[in-house]
Amino acid sequence: MLNAPVPAKPDGVADEVWAQMLAASPVEARRLIRSGAFTAPTSGLCPGYAQANLIVLPRDQAYDFLLFAQRNPKPCPLLEVTEVGAREATICATDCDIATDFPRYRIYEHGQLVAEVENVEDYWRDDLVSFVIGCSFSFESELIEAGIEIRHNTMGCNVPMYLTGVPCTPAGSMSGNMVMSMRPIPAGQVVKAVQISGAIPKVHGAPIHIGDPAAIGVHDLAHPEFGDPVDIRDGEVPVFWACGVTPQSIVMNSKPPFAITHAPGCMLITDTKNVDLKE
Repeated sequence: MLNAPVPAKPDGVADEVWAQMLAASPVEARRLIRSGAFTAPTSGLCPGYAQANLIVLPRDQAYDFLLFAQRNPKPCPLLEVTEVGAREATICATDCDIATDFPRYRIYEHGQLVAEVENVEDYWRDDLVSFVIGCSFSFESELIEAGIEIRHNTMGCNVPMYLTGVPCTPAGSMSGNMVMSMRPIPAGQVVKAVQISGAIPKVHGAPIHIGDPAAIGVHDLAHPEFGDPVDIRDGEVPVFWACGVTPQSIVMNSKPPFAITHAPGCMLITDTKNVDLKE
């Protein structure tokens, strides 16, 4: 593991469980999550290993989303696509059950959020295809190693994510606007943050936007559509990265009959090392 500062404990997590998660390998973390012991955001955990977003769709919509991801690699960098009906990830991780190994999931029907649950075993169907998508939590450990504070880690909250006015390139039945995550970065460290994240394109890569939020259709940083607001201090610049919650925006806009996603911030911790995703 990298020598990263210990992230603040999220609200509602028992001290014993948090200590176990901080010391866990990726497979140990997944097993704790699978047991239901940990159901909180995963930012800062298992530094050096890639984390991943999720969207699960019926076979009838899966090709359209695969084409959508190909056309929109910044918000949807694919780490793995499963066989139809398979619950197991086999490329980015082993001993990995997609239906249980994210801390929380969301269920959508015709674009409407109908449930948030700790596992989706009762919702699983034989016609489902899972898309495991790179996550910006992956490069955060690299930023921390370079001396860049990750504010939501130090505040013990979820990263703020905003539904922007930036349209994605549509594909078949899939269309909608991009979601971006924001981290306040001291002005003198912005170039370093761009260089570090840009070297890992499979976890969103370099930022999409730096500076004025209104330029991307974000009008109130204090009220993100997903996650939690964070403090922005004097001399800091809001920096926006493409976010793997974008598929939830696409689901809400395109209204497929059924979809499963991760709950924002509650990621799959994979066995894949960040260094192996670098250009």
